Amino acid sequence: IMRHLITILLAAMLLSACSQSEEDKAKPLLAKIDSLYKSGNYRATLDSIVQLREHYPQAIEARKTALRLWQNASLKLAQADVASTDIKLQEMTEALKTETNLYRRNMMTVKRDSLQARYEAMCGVVRMIHLRQKQH
Repeated sequence: IMRHLITILLAAMLLSACSQSEEDKAKPLLAKIDSLYKSGNYRATLDSIVQLREHYPQAIEARKTALRLWQNASLKLAQADVASTDIKLQEMTEALKTETNLYRRNMMTVKRDSLQARYEAMCGVVRMIHLRQKQH
């Protein structure tokens, strides 16, 4: 019985030694994440990083690399949002100058204020990402 138990224990140790590490298992997904980022598909990059975190929680080095990509992809998305919001804000500000109908003017003012708040919030997001990147 003791010999049988030792054989089982040795077999279990051998199998665990031969199995892939979390890092090795995470490499294909990390390569996909890098490819998505390089192709400018930032939303898919973020989604794939979430998958990496869920499926390979022990792959510390892969997660560190993914964190840098997460920050970079988030920054790119936030910067695009700032640019888009800025264009809309400028357009609304110009349209307000010529609107004479009081109701439409009031509605446009509300929209402009909303765009201004979004612009300021997204600029804050960009600043925070820059700070986080400096910390790492």
